[in-house]
Amino acid sequence: MHDKPSGVFNKLVFYSGLFAVLLAIIETGFVFKVWLHGVASTFYLIVLGLNFIELLSQYVQKGIRSKLVLTFDLSIALLVIALLVTHFFADNSSFLYKFLFEKSLIKIALLVSFIRQLLVMEFSFKIVVAHPAQLFILSFLLLILLGTFLLMMPNATYGHIAFVDALFTATSAVCITGLAVKDTGAFFTPLGQIIIMCLFQLGGLGILTFATYFSYFFRGRISYQTQLQIGHVTSANRMSDVLKTLKVIFAVTFAVESVAAIAIYLSMLDVPMSIHRRIFFSVFHAISAFCNAGFSTMSDSLYELQVRFNYPLQMVVAVTFLFGGLGFAIVANVVEYLRHQVMRLLFPNRSRYGAKPWLLSINSRISLVTTLSLLVLAFVSVLVFEWQGTLTEHTSVIGKLVTGFFVAASPRSSGINVVDMAQLAPPTVMLTIALMWVGAAPNSTGGGIKTTTFAVAVLNIVSLARGYSRIEVFRREIADISVKRAFAIICLSVIIIAFGCTLIRWAEPNMSMTEVLFESVSAYTTTGLSLGITPHLSAFSKSVLIGLMFCGRVGALTILIALLNRPRHQSYRYPSEEIIIT
Repeated sequence: MHDKPSGVFNKLVFYSGLFAVLLAIIETGFVFKVWLHGVASTFYLIVLGLNFIELLSQYVQKGIRSKLVLTFDLSIALLVIALLVTHFFADNSSFLYKFLFEKSLIKIALLVSFIRQLLVMEFSFKIVVAHPAQLFILSFLLLILLGTFLLMMPNATYGHIAFVDALFTATSAVCITGLAVKDTGAFFTPLGQIIIMCLFQLGGLGILTFATYFSYFFRGRISYQTQLQIGHVTSANRMSDVLKTLKVIFAVTFAVESVAAIAIYLSMLDVPMSIHRRIFFSVFHAISAFCNAGFSTMSDSLYELQVRFNYPLQMVVAVTFLFGGLGFAIVANVVEYLRHQVMRLLFPNRSRYGAKPWLLSINSRISLVTTLSLLVLAFVSVLVFEWQGTLTEHTSVIGKLVTGFFVAASPRSSGINVVDMAQLAPPTVMLTIALMWVGAAPNSTGGGIKTTTFAVAVLNIVSLARGYSRIEVFRREIADISVKRAFAIICLSVIIIAFGCTLIRWAEPNMSMTEVLFESVSAYTTTGLSLGITPHLSAFSKSVLIGLMFCGRVGALTILIALLNRPRHQSYRYPSEEIIIT
């Protein structure tokens, strides 16, 4: 980390801000005496005043940066001024005083100001210190540990929560799985639910992605080494694409989640619920759906009786998690392709909108075809298997079709259910396990071995059956390294799931193998669907699932690379030999 606070005043501001943020977290999560709240609030205001002075000095020394940063800083400055003036000059009984101080705006302003100050520093992820895979894994570990501590605060729950349960919940949120050992809506307070929501939002996009993007936003630049590291994490093809990829990720995320939240709110107007609760419900489920997190504030997820037959809500949530499961790069590529086609129709004589070969990339084509094929197959299968089963309570054809579509799409990694999973027919359970294993597209918020991995494996089988020595699709040849990665990912997933299954089955002899297999696959693929056994597992079995969720989220191959990667130049080649396989 470079550009550390220099000078006595800057150090004072930085460390006092750090202490104030820690104090604010402790004060929020624990019960304080009234006079301590007053002392803490005064201290927060002093720190905010110091931050305000430092912010002004930055503009005096370096001038105005971008308009967006100026707008952001001006908003924070106005809020800080309002807080200071209200605290020292306004009547304690006035509406303005109660609004500003009862709505925790002081803590929000304090947190935002400190993050703003922290991100101005330049974080350089040096290759000599850690491999990109190691940084990626470390960021998730730290976020999980932080989430565990926050969820164990007394004010985050309505009762005592054991360490293993807090760790399980935090891991499930950060790894965007959705498996729950405690009822999210009933056991966790609004504070606890907000913590969980923040964890799966950060976990869905990645803490390194957040830190790098906002550091660039405030600084206007990021180091070359940081670009190398983030390029590895985001799979950007070129260095010039790193910032573009980050912008696409945040633009797509904000756009989809905002539209989804509005649509969910409108679909819930007939549900008896206060405005504040409806707004929180909409935002929580919009983020949960897009991140494929699988969490819900309702005890039975969307199978809750008051929303069980709310088909517009089901369609909004389904479309949202399908968008999240497509992957940012694919969504951006499809949008670019559609935009170009529309412009060609509107301006056919302009050369810039002429025919462009391979505007829709090979990755997008393979992923879209695989996704659509699996979705259609699953939809038809669910209708056949469940028409006289779990779909019978939906009396209308539209209801059966919408619910069937949701059941078929949810194994892509959404983790949200609209039927009683324990009542699914055995063929549907096996189909769900297979679909969970395949999962969503690469570089998405979904899990599984990924659609492209599955597609490459199928294409390899077809090519071998036809006697071809290489894989060809869409007039392109698949690189050997992609085939090797697909093989490694598939083998590792089978080995780890089998190992996890064996341990849980040994620890839970009373549970059926189908239930254990379903739970293990759901954990490793970060799907979050369950046949209802999660809360009844022992601490050992929960620990196994924690390991499966973590391996599935960061990737087993990524863990191996982080542990074993010691690149060496191979300036030689041995004679090749064929091995007898069949």
